[in-house]
Amino acid sequence: MTIVGSNPDAVIGGVDTHVDVHVAAAVNHVGGVLGVESFATTRSGYRQLVSWLRSHGELVLVGVEGTGSYGVGLSRYLARAGVDIVEVDRPNRQTRHRKGKSDPVDAVAAARAALSGTATGLPKTRDGNVEAIRVLGIARRSAVDTRIETLNQLRHVVFTATPEIRAKFTGLTAVSLANKASSLRPRPGDDPIRYTTLITIRALGQRVQYLREETKRLNRLLRPLIRDTAPGLLEVFGIGFDTAAKLLVAAGDNPERIRSEAAFAHLCGAAPIPASSGKTRRHRLNRGGNRQANSALFHVVITRMRHDQATRDYVARRLAEGKTMGEILRVLKRYVAREVFKQLPRPD
Repeated sequence: MTIVGSNPDAVIGGVDTHVDVHVAAAVNHVGGVLGVESFATTRSGYRQLVSWLRSHGELVLVGVEGTGSYGVGLSRYLARAGVDIVEVDRPNRQTRHRKGKSDPVDAVAAARAALSGTATGLPKTRDGNVEAIRVLGIARRSAVDTRIETLNQLRHVVFTATPEIRAKFTGLTAVSLANKASSLRPRPGDDPIRYTTLITIRALGQRVQYLREETKRLNRLLRPLIRDTAPGLLEVFGIGFDTAAKLLVAAGDNPERIRSEAAFAHLCGAAPIPASSGKTRRHRLNRGGNRQANSALFHVVITRMRHDQATRDYVARRLAEGKTMGEILRVLKRYVAREVFKQLPRPD
């Protein structure tokens, strides 16, 4: 209620997003439903949605579900139209069990979450270098994963081939195996199994080579974007291009959405969660947050534990005090999150 004060003309919108249709709801300054309507997920549909919300009064705020998926197009349109947006989480299971589930119900719930201040998160704008890094990263990650899978398939085919074929590839590294496999020139003969096995080995070897070259091409596009966006991030001990990309994607293009290093640590799942009750005062591990960013922090910590003397000394000291390795890792991830936040791009 504090968002709109006592303005009787204030209108707050809520949108339940889908692939083809968005369901919008409008509520007044006390949460009363003014209307519910559906709109196509097109530019004209977005325009009609905003016009419909404004027809009920002064549009103050819109709560949108799924601003990073189905609602990303609408979120961009609302931002360009000068409409304030907050990201709304889907209702929890208890609420849905009590009130039921439908698109109009979810749209009204999104509007009331924005009105009450329950939803306060700013969505990512997805309009800068970080969005380019994110989409390129999808292709790169797919190429890397598929290359590993294909290489494993190639090794399995070689292992189960005849002794004569296996002997040709014994003791080779992954790169040498793919190179030699791709250069095969099998010819049909009296043994169809041998011929088809060699054809398969060659096809898998060529696929591994192609995916390796594709990864290199994507790296050539990704690395300048990362350097231009956060050059200081690459100077942090243990952070390379892949780790930096994951952390930047978690932060987004609009740095003002993360107000402090504590908020960034919470976003990465590296901040402890209070779990106190009665006379018991304790904290527990945060299993939420961006898991890609959490994994990136974990790999930074592991790198430092192997190659940074100060980190190794810290780990030894804390182990001597009786701390577990899990507790030490959580502390170190929180420390790295603080370092990373200082290197993220900030508003001018």
